[in-house]
Amino acid sequence: MAIVAGTKTEQVIEHVSKIDSKKRQAVIEITLDMANSMKLIAKKCFPKAIQVTDRFHVQKLALEALQEIRIKHRWEAMDIENQSILQAKSENKAHTPQLLSNGDTVKQLLARSRYLLYKPRGKWTVNQEERAKLLFELYPDVKTAHALSQQLRSIYDTNNDKNVALLKLAHWYRKVEESGFKNFNVVLNSITVNYQSILNYFDNRSTNASAESFNAKIKAFRSQFRGVRKIDFFLFRLSNLFA
Repeated sequence: MAIVAGTKTEQVIEHVSKIDSKKRQAVIEITLDMANSMKLIAKKCFPKAIQVTDRFHVQKLALEALQEIRIKHRWEAMDIENQSILQAKSENKAHTPQLLSNGDTVKQLLARSRYLLYKPRGKWTVNQEERAKLLFELYPDVKTAHALSQQLRSIYDTNNDKNVALLKLAHWYRKVEESGFKNFNVVLNSITVNYQSILNYFDNRSTNASAESFNAKIKAFRSQFRGVRKIDFFLFRLSNLFA
C-alpha cells in the first residue's frame, strides 16, 4: 500500500507504474469512484482490469438529492417562522410556535429528520418512525424521494445478476424521470455516463469499503491533532500504526 500526494493523474500514474508491469497486468478488477481522473489512472496502469463503480458513490448521490429537498423545505420553514416572529413583535405579542403531535415545530421536524432519511423504514427507532410519519404527511415529495433512494439501495442489496439489475435500474430511472425531481438529475446523468462500470458491480459485488474505512481512520487520526504540520512525520506515524 502507498500514499501518493495529490490526485494529479500524471503523478499517480508515474508512481503506480513503478510496480512491475506483469503484476499490474494481472489485476482483473478495480473498484473506484466516478472521477474521470481515477478512470484514466486505472486504464493506464491496469489495462486488463475491469472497472467497477463503487455502489457507495452512486447511492450517495441519491441520498444527497433527497437531503437537498429536505433542506429546501427547512429554509422555507425557517423563513415562515421568522416572518411570524417579526409580525408578533410588530403587534407587541409573544410569539408562540405551532407544535406538532411529537412536540417538534415544523423547522425542528425538518432539522431532526436528517438522519432517519438515510435509513430504510425497518431500521427506524420509534421516535424516528413517528417523526417520519409527520414529515411525509407534510411533505409528500420527501416521502417519494426517500422511497426512490431506498429502491436504488434495494437494487444493490438484492441482485446478483447483471441483466436483472440492468432491467431494475431502467425501471428506477423511469420512475425518477416521472417524479420530476430536478435534484435527481445528477444521479441520472451519472448512471447514464457510467452505466457499464455500475453494472460491473453485480458480477462480483466488489466494493471499496476497506479503502473508505482506511480513509476514515486517517481523517479521524488527523482530526485528533487538529491538522498536520509536518507531512513526513505524519506519514511516518501512519505507516507505523496501520502498515
